[in-house]
Amino acid sequence: MDTQETIFEKTERPGPTAPRLPSSSGEKANMIIHYYRGELGRMTSWRDRIDRTSNWAMTVVAGLLSVSLSTPTSHHGVVLFAMLIISVFLMIEARRYRFFDVYRARVRQLERHYFAQALLPQAELNADWAGAIANSLRSPAFLMTRRQAVARRIRRNYGWMYLILLLAWSLKISTPKLLPNQPATDLVWSWGHLVQNASLGPLPGWSVLMTVGLVHLAILYFAVRREPDNGEFAYGEVHV
Repeated sequence: MDTQETIFEKTERPGPTAPRLPSSSGEKANMIIHYYRGELGRMTSWRDRIDRTSNWAMTVVAGLLSVSLSTPTSHHGVVLFAMLIISVFLMIEARRYRFFDVYRARVRQLERHYFAQALLPQAELNADWAGAIANSLRSPAFLMTRRQAVARRIRRNYGWMYLILLLAWSLKISTPKLLPNQPATDLVWSWGHLVQNASLGPLPGWSVLMTVGLVHLAILYFAVRREPDNGEFAYGEVHV
């Protein structure tokens, strides 16, 4: 008897069902509001991660510059090491920025096509804005390449950090007072002396100068070259 009741209970137990989709306009509006809050929270979380990386990079720049310029016994390689460290931070921040851009695009589409229309209806700019969000939810994909993300972070923050480090490094290798075992003169007047000061361990000075110059030319290229904005970046002037 017990066995028959157990079999009956298993056959009568209802299977898992999908949650009911909103049917009325009020339910759909409520769903959109809660979804907007969720996407806004994720966007804010990734924005906070981006800011933390920038803060770490600026802290490293300030700390290593104070070590390098405070005493002549500090090697100019400390500044080059700072350039390497903030390059690592730049790669990390570019990756985080690509994630942030996905959620920001969803939030901006809701704000521009739904909430703005509810506040002040105008001619519809994109009738398929909900479809774009749905496709992004079904198959999430980055909206920009890593190179584009790196270029944007250089234009926003890191270009200035590289410039400060370049000026500090130039001052370090061109001022004998800031170098160990050098004459107490204010400035290097010989190109050969400057190349000698730029040497780094077994690396000759000319190779270090060439490497630093090529790196900063690439940074300048990324900072100056602007690709046409598309997507949500084509609207408004407030961007990250």
